Amino acid sequence: MNLVDSSAWLEYFADGPNAGFFEAAITRKAELIVPTIVIFEVCKRVLQQRTEEEALRAVSVLHAGMVIPLSAELAVHAANVSYKLGLPMADSVILATAKLHGAVIWTQDSDFRGFPNVKFRATKRR
Repeated sequence: MNLVDSSAWLEYFADGPNAGFFEAAITRKAELIVPTIVIFEVCKRVLQQRTEEEALRAVSVLHAGMVIPLSAELAVHAANVSYKLGLPMADSVILATAKLHGAVIWTQDSDFRGFPNVKFRATKRR
């Protein structure tokens, strides 16, 4: 399973320098999980930078994967991750979701650098 985090989705949608790196995980829809926190973050950023129509289009693309809601069980697991590792809420939810589903995280977020089962690619300037 693959979990593409918000930074990677935004890079892909913007056709940034690392878009090709993330495309492999994004296009394997049967292996793709999408936490609801990622939907929130991507939608919010696209709303800030583009239009509501483009934000809704991005959300529809994210729904091609299996959407994983933030359940009570997942929230407790994420809280433990946040407490033990000192990660922010969204990163903790993403990491906990990946662990519970045996997924690899694809990201540009340096908070995940060095974690096992993470495919990290540093942000490149255009």
